[in-house]
Amino acid sequence: MTENKSTQTREEKQASKKFDLKKMNGWKIAFLCLIAFVLGTGVFFGTRIFSIREPDYSKTTKVLDKKGQEVTTISMNKSQLNALIDYYLTDFQKDSSVKYQFALENEAMLSGETKILNFPVHFYLYFDPFVMENGNIQLRAKSMSIGTLGLPIEEVMKLVKRGYDFPEWIEVKPKDKSITLRLDQFQLPTGLFVKAKKINLIDDEIQVGLYLPERKD
Repeated sequence: MTENKSTQTREEKQASKKFDLKKMNGWKIAFLCLIAFVLGTGVFFGTRIFSIREPDYSKTTKVLDKKGQEVTTISMNKSQLNALIDYYLTDFQKDSSVKYQFALENEAMLSGETKILNFPVHFYLYFDPFVMENGNIQLRAKSMSIGTLGLPIEEVMKLVKRGYDFPEWIEVKPKDKSITLRLDQFQLPTGLFVKAKKINLIDDEIQVGLYLPERKD
């Protein structure tokens, strides 16, 4: 009888220990889950608060070093290039309700309509074009016209960047007051690619090189 009691007591103690262990493990798991949730939430909101909303293309966009054999040099005047630009933009913007125009005269001009305080305002941005070493083209803003408003160029370019759809190979950089035509990201359907060689708007001389891509064996 005494042996049965001691055995029962021993079994009860073991069962109690198992219960306490399970209980402790349950609390430990709940506590760890709580810590993970708090840390995860903190990281989430921290990255949201401190992350840059607009990507800095000067740091994140990779310049592609396209290699190939130059097939020919294409020479154009402003009128011919304007016709090509107009054709391309008309096709690109056919499903867009908000449209813009781009043309070359003695300077490059981007024009369109934007809203300021809910009022439509027509703008003109004027750029000087430069051929970059990698064959891309950079347009540096030098002046603008936006009714009687005296907004800085950077602010107008921010409105333009937010309000319009641009092809992926065109980078609008309000902080730098520039637009980069990334020809290294533009490819013709045949696989051929182009690099700018010369832009002289005053003398009406524009040259681009047409390249055959290097074969990868």
